[in-house]
Amino acid sequence: MNSPMPFPWQRAATGANLLSPDGTLGVTIFEEMTTLALQTGAINLGQGFPDEDGPVEIKAAAQAAIAAGANQYAPGKGILELREAISLHQERFYGLEPDPQTEIIVTTGATEAIAASLLALVGPGDEVLTFEPFYDSYGAIIGLSGARHVTAPLLAPDFMPDLAALDAAFSSRTRVVLVNNPHNPTGAVFPREVLERVVELAIRHDAVIITDEVYEHLTFGARHIPVATLPGAAGRTLTISSAGKTFSFTGWKIGWLSGPEHLIAAARTVKQFLSYSSGTPFQSAIAAGLGLPDEFYAGIADTLQLKRDILSEGLRAAGLDVFTPQGTYFVNVDTAPLGITDAVELARRLPALVGVAAIPVPVFCHPEGAERTRSLLRFAFCKRIDVLQEAAERLATLRDRL
Repeated sequence: MNSPMPFPWQRAATGANLLSPDGTLGVTIFEEMTTLALQTGAINLGQGFPDEDGPVEIKAAAQAAIAAGANQYAPGKGILELREAISLHQERFYGLEPDPQTEIIVTTGATEAIAASLLALVGPGDEVLTFEPFYDSYGAIIGLSGARHVTAPLLAPDFMPDLAALDAAFSSRTRVVLVNNPHNPTGAVFPREVLERVVELAIRHDAVIITDEVYEHLTFGARHIPVATLPGAAGRTLTISSAGKTFSFTGWKIGWLSGPEHLIAAARTVKQFLSYSSGTPFQSAIAAGLGLPDEFYAGIADTLQLKRDILSEGLRAAGLDVFTPQGTYFVNVDTAPLGITDAVELARRLPALVGVAAIPVPVFCHPEGAERTRSLLRFAFCKRIDVLQEAAERLATLRDRL
């Protein structure tokens, strides 16, 4: 017990902002807000999961696979049918052609792909660079690995990085730069010039790029550019995506990882001792889903954009400053126009106050970033239209209720 943090779970908890300075272990903000929503009957716009299922043909494919007996372990790297479908999807949308045999593995959601990649590639003495705010599992896994988590800020209102600050965040110890694009929690979609700077800096510092692209098809008027398509990037980039967000089957936990063979082999070595394999009949169904026509992919983005706009109208009526996202499930607002500068405190009051739950953005940051985003709240709009209309009406009363 010579070290102040001798156990891996403590490093993970600290990385995810769950461990207080006095050593008290808290719950995730998602659990806290969900509990408050249940206690008050509030509409839960905190955690980002849909409240309606995805395409019936994908559900039917899963049912057919179960009936046909696809109920035992899948191969550790995923069934060949899905790996081939992922390769075809990458070629169809981005011109990439990963080898299904050696350059793709199927994972238990994107979360496992992130964990396997980081645990395979970094350790004590290394640095992992992410943008800030950052998805909480990044901090947890970086902490678990023993590496140091370094951040570069994304700045409102458009949540683009300051490129000089990004340059300064790299060092000789930067082993991995982890890029979430489209970005959760801000909803930013990074343009080519930002991504090219990331690649340029990764090459200069000989860093691996890991990209979390789970919202790749959920963009609104902005083009998603996979980092692996940029000059000089393919040989040092691991690309992560999943079926959960695209197809609205988050509970199936089917994700994937693609990239050069030597990096995939490293990640697979760790992944096989995490879950080994998962969701055999679901893998077959997602293979079918990846072959859906272009109209499907355009349609899900259009529907989500409509939902974004419905909720945003209610947030503006509440007197909040709305930062319109270019992608993802989330819209962020600034509570400062209402004279409120503590989003965490407001998030805890909101379910009882107006019957809607949200997530405060500071929980996705280190202390300095938490101060910078102190007055920001994140709302999820991946819900039914009638639910969002009701939430918008409730939120429009916020100014009067405060």
